[in-house]
Amino acid sequence: MRNPIFKGAATAIVTPFKADGVDFEKLAELLEFQVTEGIDAIVICGTTGEASTMPDKEHVATVKFTVEKVKKRIPVIAGAGSNDTRHAVELAKMLEDAGADALLSVTPYYNKTTQRGLVAHFTESAKAAKLPFILYNVPTRTNLNIAPETLGELSKVENIVGVKECNAEQVPETINKAEKDFAVYAGDDGIVLPLMSWGGLGVISVLSNIVPKDVHDLCAKFFAGDLAGAREIALRSCALIKALFCEVSPIPIKEAMNLMGFAVGGCRLPLVGISESGGKTVRAALEGYGLLAGN
Repeated sequence: MRNPIFKGAATAIVTPFKADGVDFEKLAELLEFQVTEGIDAIVICGTTGEASTMPDKEHVATVKFTVEKVKKRIPVIAGAGSNDTRHAVELAKMLEDAGADALLSVTPYYNKTTQRGLVAHFTESAKAAKLPFILYNVPTRTNLNIAPETLGELSKVENIVGVKECNAEQVPETINKAEKDFAVYAGDDGIVLPLMSWGGLGVISVLSNIVPKDVHDLCAKFFAGDLAGAREIALRSCALIKALFCEVSPIPIKEAMNLMGFAVGGCRLPLVGISESGGKTVRAALEGYGLLAGN
């Protein structure tokens, strides 16, 4: 029986950048905030962390820095996906050496593949390291869905232990087809409560960059049987979640964090700063949630 990497809420943390690279001093502050606020795990160098703009050397250094700062207080899950299986294999090896506790591997994008190809790609990637692998199914970004039958087959690979799932409608079928110890996590903040009700183990969250305690508490209350308490947090956060995805993520979450004083900087091209209307949407949602000074 495999143990889950985490149960509850993991933050898909942003990467703060300076003109010459990662702002490690700021990243240290963000990591400490997450740990002290009770988050259950950190996902570093994922989509929210803009890993697609990070050369391997920078990517690995950022994961290594995160591992050293977190100091085993919570699991560190490192983004390790690629649409080139050979690259995914090499990255998995490097991130294992950097000290990650687990790896997050995204569905191949652009060149894509077949369902049979997905089994081959993820199996080969997982064989490269002894670490647990969480798959990442995000069809809106990759234009390729991992079918429930495919997830069921992949769940039989010993170190493929779960999936970050953004295709909510297939979650019940996936849970029915996968091995009983295969963990399913919400990949969108808006589907956390229904996903847990189907048997999911929590969320890999963007929202928790700014309210880690609330996202942790939502999951903890649900698992403790306090459905009313979990529902209250979920409903209260709806408008804020919607605002954080009013433009391509992580543009809005970085805008929100900068408005709140976290000073994480901007995104790397091709992502640009938030539009005027998007900025107003994010500000209004933060004010409505009571996250700006004076509220």
